[in-house]
Amino acid sequence: MPNHTKGAGQNTPAKNPPFEEALQKLETVVEAMESDDLPLEALLARYEEGAKLVKICQEKLAEAELKIQQLEKNAAGEMKLKPVDLTEE
Repeated sequence: MPNHTKGAGQNTPAKNPPFEEALQKLETVVEAMESDDLPLEALLARYEEGAKLVKICQEKLAEAELKIQQLEKNAAGEMKLKPVDLTEE
């Protein structure tokens, strides 16, 4: 499900970057916004980019949390994947 937006100013591939890369880009965006050297238009573009990166990070963390919740130890102490009921949310 590629997300194509006009004028996003990003050369991000169709799929989302890994969590660590998205977080690093987000930190760079925040530092640039805190520098007080950007005009309003650039600040808005950075804010939009940062909002997208936050969403990517939140989705990656939610996926990781779900995978962790699916793991359980069986009687032999081995980790195995168990089905998750997604209707709870």
